[in-house]
Amino acid sequence: MHRFPIRVYYEDTDLAGIVYYANYLKFIERARSEWLRELGVDQVAMKAAGLFFAVRRVEADYLSPARFDDQLEVETLLHALSPARVVLDQHVARAGKALFSARVTVVCISGTGRPARIPADAAQVLRAQGLARN
Repeated sequence: MHRFPIRVYYEDTDLAGIVYYANYLKFIERARSEWLRELGVDQVAMKAAGLFFAVRRVEADYLSPARFDDQLEVETLLHALSPARVVLDQHVARAGKALFSARVTVVCISGTGRPARIPADAAQVLRAQGLARN
């Protein structure tokens, strides 16, 4: 499981002083990007090869609000992997208390927007993540 710290800034909150709902999607996006970077998946090289990861689906549950200056942690865990798709479970927590939970489906696409196979080197490190949790 990958863990990524996030601090809530004033710009992340709404008029009620709680994190605006769409910002949780930004938080988990940052965590996914860092997870891939730490695994060694080179998205710049993928782009040069005409391949990209794109979010296809997000199922989200907002469980409890986060507030200005909270220190949060985003956990990312591989749920499923296919030749062109990665399904992740991502959770945002504050001091161990769950605030937000999402299942995110990310697909590999070509420059034309058509489905494409995940590059072999990236698929190998992603598969290893799945094996590591079993």
